Amino acid sequence: MPGSPSFRTRTVTLPPGGSRPHHEDEWRGALIVVDAGVIELRCTAGGRRRFGAGSVLWFTGLDLVLVHNPGERDAVFRGITRRTG
Repeated sequence: MPGSPSFRTRTVTLPPGGSRPHHEDEWRGALIVVDAGVIELRCTAGGRRRFGAGSVLWFTGLDLVLVHNPGERDAVFRGITRRTG
């Protein structure tokens, strides 16, 4: 549809027990949707919060250190951002 914004998605799959470091710029401005499994967000101050399938999150400004999969099956999440240009 002319004039409609285009969106870019990026999907990440974490195996059970897997983690990935969080880089603020990588997810800036993205809505995060947990598609499968559970992700645990770990903060610099030591806090942890878990989010399951169907959760919609925002990683910006949370002082995250990493995203971890505490579950027994793959965790899948995706970031959705507006395409620029």
